[in-house]
Order: sequence, then structure tokens, then C-alpha cells
Amino acid sequence: MYEEFESIIERLEDGDFVMVYDADEREDEVDLVTPSEKITPQKIRTLRRDAGGLICVTVPPETWKKLKMPYLSDLLEECADEHSLLLEMKADDIPYDERSTFSLTVNHRDTFTGITDIDRSLTIQRFAKLGSEIDEHSTEEAQKMFGDEFRSPGHVFLLNATEGLVSEREGHTELTTALLKLTELYPSMTICEMLSDQGDSLDEEQAKEYGKENDIPIIEGKKIKEELKDKDV
Repeated sequence: MYEEFESIIERLEDGDFVMVYDADEREDEVDLVTPSEKITPQKIRTLRRDAGGLICVTVPPETWKKLKMPYLSDLLEECADEHSLLLEMKADDIPYDERSTFSLTVNHRDTFTGITDIDRSLTIQRFAKLGSEIDEHSTEEAQKMFGDEFRSPGHVFLLNATEGLVSEREGHTELTTALLKLTELYPSMTICEMLSDQGDSLDEEQAKEYGKENDIPIIEGKKIKEELKDKDV
């Protein structure tokens, strides 16, 4: 179901779920999303059971720049001299995009395996808390704070939101991060692609039915971009 844009923002401020559809000409996918700051084990359970895709966490540009958090594609390219297989696997043929936003995978150091709903919730909560605290610190201090709390690899997938957000890229990473820029919350969203029982992506009409049954609104990427046009995000 569609709602007024202001209502979508209010729901996010309350920590509720919304759905975001990117575009017909892009991934043509719906993501179930909720603010990272408000994540709980129960919400992780909803994401993996009702959405079913890969649970990821967006990293706003100011955070990944402060931490100098790399894109995974850059790391793989830098390692290719020693590991020639990586040259053969270069992601230069993504049909809907020029570049993947995947960065590091992390677990909080207080987790055990890192994959349980409780563990992933803790990792995401602590990531959002730390992200909101490092603005006043130097990069060296911020990196030390991050390393004190997180290990890599892990089970939470971080996505670097492109600088400039929707003005530069219109993926779910940027669309959802931009939405949270209009709230008082730390602008990191926990997102997960919605899959159908047939094994493909849940289409927009099916997502609307899910929304009606569960009181979760859906918003299209073009609507987000339109609403953000005159806003400083």
C-alpha cells in the first residue's frame, strides 16, 4: 500500500518496516527495510523469514570516509597481483549497475558465531551507535574504536552508500540511506531483498499484497528522488 511521504518518514522514526521498490529499469526489486539504530532480534527474524534475501546494512558516506572503509571490489583488485583468479572474476558485467556497494563483512566482538538473530542484531545496533559517535574523532581514533568492537570477516554485510546518494546512484543503498537523512536517526538502514515462494524476486504487486496483510507501506525510488529534490541530503 502507498502512503504519504511524511507518513513513511514517521514510520521510520518509530523504527517500523517499510518497503522500497527501486525501478523497473534497474534491479526491479523490493527491499524490506528498517533503521539500523532500531534493529532487534525479532526484526532480523522478520527480514530472513518474510523477505528472504541477503540482510545488509548501509553505511552513510560520512562514516565510510571517516573510517576509510574500502569497497570490496577495490580490495579484490588490489589483491589480484598475488591472487590472479581475482582478475578473472572482476565484476565488470553487472547488468543494472556500474559498481557494487559491498564493503566489509563484520561481527561484533561480543558475538559467538555472529549468524543468529541475536548476534546480528547486536552487531547492527553497535554499528549504528558507533557510527553516530565518531564524527568528532580523527580517522585514526575512529578506526581504533571500530576495531575494538568489530572483527572481519563476519555475518553482517556492509554497503557503502555512494557519496551524493540518489543524485549519483539510485540503488537501494542510496535510496534508503537518503530516507533516514530526513529523520533524527543515524542514517544507516538494514535492508533485505524480498523473494517469492517461486525463488525469484517478489514483484511490486505481490509486495503490495504483503504490505496490506502486514500494515507495511511501499514507496518507489522515483518518489523518493522526487521528494528529495529540494532537500539538502
